[in-house]
Amino acid sequence: MALIEVNGTRLGYDDTGSGTPVVLLHAGIADRRMWWEQVPALATRHRVVNLDLRGYGESELPPASFAHHEDVVGVLDALGIERAALVGCSFGGAVAIDTALAHPDRIAALALLGTAVTGHEWSDQTNDLWESLVGEVDPEDFAASAAGEVRFWVVGPYRRPEDVDPALLAFAREMDERALAAELALSAVEAIDLDPPAVARLAELRMPVLVTAGAADLPDIGRLADLIAATAPDAVRVPDVPDAAHLLPLERPAPVNAALLDFLTRTR
Repeated sequence: MALIEVNGTRLGYDDTGSGTPVVLLHAGIADRRMWWEQVPALATRHRVVNLDLRGYGESELPPASFAHHEDVVGVLDALGIERAALVGCSFGGAVAIDTALAHPDRIAALALLGTAVTGHEWSDQTNDLWESLVGEVDPEDFAASAAGEVRFWVVGPYRRPEDVDPALLAFAREMDERALAAELALSAVEAIDLDPPAVARLAELRMPVLVTAGAADLPDIGRLADLIAATAPDAVRVPDVPDAAHLLPLERPAPVNAALLDFLTRTR
């Protein structure tokens, strides 16, 4: 484990390989361990910085107000990296987009996997799916909440739990229990959001952008991928990854790694 001092907080990270820099940003239901299949593949050609966002994994909680996208740039500064490509999944994708909008000169490219976008409101369809698949859960019961979120996000709305590798589901539940505890602690501290939010600013993303999703993920996630591809000037929409839901880098590492290596090679 390595820790780096950024904006008054120590963040957990790994720094592997050499070459053009790439920063990995994990999903909100996970931590940097979700990238364990991507790090060795990308590190054959790139310097890979795998980061736990503030409060998650091995990173400390913030002592005061903070912005995740400013932490990402703080990590680049601390590691002496002038420009980097960002690879983000889900919430990590939203942080990547916010970073690129706030500091476009520091971001060489974006690869967005099942990404969220700040300012996006979930559709009634998504809310109805949550009610039908999960329903009411005590937010202070991290085990029950994690089980519900894994059913919703990792299995996805159109598969059954028995269709998914049980080891993956167990790992996802363990990561999500820790992430839920992090989110509860983070809720006590002011988070500084990008203003205006990213959903209305996607046309400002002038760097190369790759966007894809898992074919078994929520329809809203696919629609967000379509929106980014249609709006960002230099975006490429890769076909959805078959038989994968929200944590597609963990579920289907081979096609994800191939797409990332091809994209990052072309955007050096």
